Amino acid sequence: MLLLCLGLTIFLLPHLFREFGLRDKIRNKFIGAHAYIGLFSALALLGLGLIVWGKSLAPFIMIWEPIFELRYLSSILMVPAFILVVSGSIPMSYMRWKLKNPMMLGVFIWGLAHLWANGDLASMLLFGIFTIWASIKFFSLRHNVEPELKPENRWIWRDLISIAAGMILYLTIYINHGQLFGVGLAIN
Repeated sequence: MLLLCLGLTIFLLPHLFREFGLRDKIRNKFIGAHAYIGLFSALALLGLGLIVWGKSLAPFIMIWEPIFELRYLSSILMVPAFILVVSGSIPMSYMRWKLKNPMMLGVFIWGLAHLWANGDLASMLLFGIFTIWASIKFFSLRHNVEPELKPENRWIWRDLISIAAGMILYLTIYINHGQLFGVGLAIN
């Protein structure tokens, strides 16, 4: 459990530097922009690796029993989560313009969906902390983003790409969830 907590800390703290007012100080006064990006990326990768390793080694301590008959709600919530995460990477789409940071909203929904389906301590730590982090970032970035131009109607194809790519990603992970994460969701 210690590795999981260490990984979450190393991954998420640098992602909150802006909210703590540290990003510009570190980047401009101490190490420079390029070194900051390199250090940020290295910490994110190290944290992500420790999260995966820590979650795989964490003991299974049941906190609450998810309602088996309602587990399908998690699968339903994951559809908009994937679409929103993809739309966060596509500029000048209506979804991105309206939500400002749809990726964080997608991570928030992802966390809630997994909290609904998992009642063990390690899962609650992992998904609960990511859900809290995503909600902080969503509201923080929503107020700190420069206003973009409203997308034109001819740019609707970017939202259609978000929907199509999000659905493809959802189906791919849904089918291969067992091989990827050790918990199967679909029959292969």
